[in-house]
Amino acid sequence: MKRLTLSLVSALALAAATPALAQSINIGHLADYSGGTSDVGQPYGQGIQDTIAWINANGGVNGKKINSDFNEYGYQVPRALAAFKKWVGSDKVVAIQGWGTADTEALVGMVTKEEIPYYSGSYSASLTDPKGKVNAKSERAAPFNFFYGPSYSDAARAMVQWAADDWKKKGKTGKPKWVHMGANHPYPNSPKEAAAEYAKELGFEVLDPITFALTPGDYTPQCLTLKQSGANYAYLGNTAGSNISVLKACKTAGVDVQFLGNVWGMDENAMKAAGEAANGVVFPVRTAVTWSGSAPGLATAKEISKMSDASGAAYRPVHYLAAMCTALYMKEAMEWADKNGGVTGVKIRDGMYQKKDWVPKGMDGVCNPSTWTTSDHRPTTRVDLYRSVVSGPTDASVSDLVKSGTIKLEKVATIDLPRKTELQGW
Repeated sequence: MKRLTLSLVSALALAAATPALAQSINIGHLADYSGGTSDVGQPYGQGIQDTIAWINANGGVNGKKINSDFNEYGYQVPRALAAFKKWVGSDKVVAIQGWGTADTEALVGMVTKEEIPYYSGSYSASLTDPKGKVNAKSERAAPFNFFYGPSYSDAARAMVQWAADDWKKKGKTGKPKWVHMGANHPYPNSPKEAAAEYAKELGFEVLDPITFALTPGDYTPQCLTLKQSGANYAYLGNTAGSNISVLKACKTAGVDVQFLGNVWGMDENAMKAAGEAANGVVFPVRTAVTWSGSAPGLATAKEISKMSDASGAAYRPVHYLAAMCTALYMKEAMEWADKNGGVTGVKIRDGMYQKKDWVPKGMDGVCNPSTWTTSDHRPTTRVDLYRSVVSGPTDASVSDLVKSGTIKLEKVATIDLPRKTELQGW
């Protein structure tokens, strides 16, 4: 009788546990903490991880826990493909937080077939056309791909516009010279054509691209080529790690050029690492405020940050904030899906279309208003540009450098690009 009672208790306990397990929502999380883009991949990935943990600690998705399978793939496409195979096999995920351009683009067809919303750290314009063939240059339908912030191409166009205005403001005459710098890789190449065409349209002379690898190295030869070219504006297409090497080498070589960075090409950590060589770099920031700024939503951000820093002392760079926004948009799309048929990939995708000028709850003044539609996955065509300011030695911690004002980010412009269909998808 005693054994029977114990068996019955065990059975009842198992039955009670089963509904709880059924209430979890499986997602995949792809991150680069060790590869060629780990310098910016780590703070972004940590932002995703912390936000998921905070969501689960604060009621989940209408009471359902997000079960996130973290995969550190070292920025290697084959490893990303293997992770995806696992996620659509035994794990049965309903959404993925992704990362790089090469792997995100490689997965578009499979993501579409499996109907899994894919929130990437890649902002390639090729991911913004959900229908396909919206114009002559848009060759890819990406109905399940989403990202937060302006596309690489729109951000580059905004920097071209800023450069044209800067040239005139300085009273310069003649044609300014524009040059693209970066690895021969899908990520830095993504906005190259868009920027070059817009630069020509605005009267720039577009020079031959200068190639340098995604990894740190000695890029003195590239800096000497840049100096000899007479370029006035140089777009750095790589992430901060290798850009730091270029900035230092070009400072040593006495290169006089206005550097413009890809969204991943500069941040507070890179400013510390590059020191005064980073002074003056202009680059896009996706959020409406930085960690040291003032906005109602920063209170929520600081609580999320405590998921991996209980002390609350850590300074979070701009990429961490952008990751928070990305994860919270997914969470709210899941909440809509849960109330409108269930948390499936298709319903999560549909949840992304339910709001206009959307800011996640509790993130006012942090996440910029964004809108996704069934025909246009460009969340915004407004680009906020900031200049990195480094005014002294950067031996201290980033937090202390920011507090002392030795490093700071100054907003220089907000560029509103027209939402032209002919510019979508490239």
